[in-house]
Amino acid sequence: MTTLGAPKLDTTTDQLDTLIAEQSEVFLARQPRSRRLIERSQGVLAGGATSNWQIAEPQAVWMSHGAGPLVFDVDGTAYSDFHGGYGVSLAGHAHPAIVRAVQARVALGTHFAQPTEDAIAVATELAARWGLPLWRFANSGTEATMDAIHLMRAATGRERIIKVEGCYHGHHDSVQVSVMPDLDEAGPARSPYACAAQAGIPQAIVDLVDVVAFNDLAAVERVLTARAGEIAGMILEPLMMNAGIIHPDPGYLAGLKELLHAHDVLLAFDEVKTGLTVGPGGVSAASGVTPDLVCLAKSMGGGVSTAAIGGTAALMGLIADGTYEQVGTFNGNPLAMAAARAMLTEVATESAYAHLERLGQRLEAEIGAIIARHGLPWHVVRAGAKGCIAFRADPIRNYRDFLEVDERLGQAHWLVQHNGGVFLPPWGKIEQWLVSVQHTDADVDRFVANVETLAARVGPHQ
Repeated sequence: MTTLGAPKLDTTTDQLDTLIAEQSEVFLARQPRSRRLIERSQGVLAGGATSNWQIAEPQAVWMSHGAGPLVFDVDGTAYSDFHGGYGVSLAGHAHPAIVRAVQARVALGTHFAQPTEDAIAVATELAARWGLPLWRFANSGTEATMDAIHLMRAATGRERIIKVEGCYHGHHDSVQVSVMPDLDEAGPARSPYACAAQAGIPQAIVDLVDVVAFNDLAAVERVLTARAGEIAGMILEPLMMNAGIIHPDPGYLAGLKELLHAHDVLLAFDEVKTGLTVGPGGVSAASGVTPDLVCLAKSMGGGVSTAAIGGTAALMGLIADGTYEQVGTFNGNPLAMAAARAMLTEVATESAYAHLERLGQRLEAEIGAIIARHGLPWHVVRAGAKGCIAFRADPIRNYRDFLEVDERLGQAHWLVQHNGGVFLPPWGKIEQWLVSVQHTDADVDRFVANVETLAARVGPHQ
């Protein structure tokens, strides 16, 4: 079944729902073995998946393997992988440098709960790229942001933090606040309410968080004034994701650091998703704004789970002297450090970033041309190897703007790409594509052709 050549749709009517229904039929017909595995898993895996984010409509996609720029599902279908494991797979799949490093390390033992020499090499490389002298390792972005918040509280003796509405920083209690609140509970845009993001988050924790909009320095200043002497620090994605991609306004990050420091409040950048994907030193290097703390994970490990927190000598000294005990049995795991060392020294190189930029520019330009040709009120947003289609005409500056985007367009785009041989993250309105160092022009061609298919269906009637 195919929708190529079908009549255009008016997205102001329920015809967009018809497109989604058609594409969902194609999607399900291609994946009978995934369906059988879902059915088998129901009795042993909660929800039939290994993360709630994998429970997507019309069903989870069960994977077999990856090779270079491609992933293969259990039904044997190959896809150009622009999902990238939510930003993990900047190296692509089975990159020779990562394979060599991991194979060599496995033969030498993979866990001692003691440091190995690779940890020094990784920390040295991170210090050079992010301009922060001291580092510690963890195992996920959630752990890294948890340590950052604990450390800011330990350093200041204060309990309150500031968080941006719509930002996701992992699933520990302190940041499970106002992640994707509904408007009826979010309060006024000028002064958003703090809302628990899910069940199980104590109200006492929620009450320690002040929420502000992205790109709103005045809101931060109001909180700092109202809570004088109470705020330990602020955590934010310096380039906001989980809402497509939202760039900081010119001067926002520098102004934020200056404002917070004027009130003796610390600044932590969550670069778990931006990290190496935006550039060699993330948003920190690209913007020229060095925070007090930075959190990394995802792409840093080349596909192996690891994370890092880096900071100033004064802050990280609190770890060194035991004021704050940053611990974890798997921190600096030898396998993860071997993979991270290869990622930083052999994969994320100057020539690799030139390749990523060339392909990223192609995607941005050619998708932009399709949007213009079909007269669609959309635009492309890109940040290094990451990008997305923002399904609205005006720039998106914060979470409230993002809520105005019709989520059906993101779902339709995901389905059309999937059925056309491109694997994107589910939740198409929310997530971004990722270009890997192993992608080719043929992968970009496939992606662009699918955007043309979507545009031809939903563009205005001629």
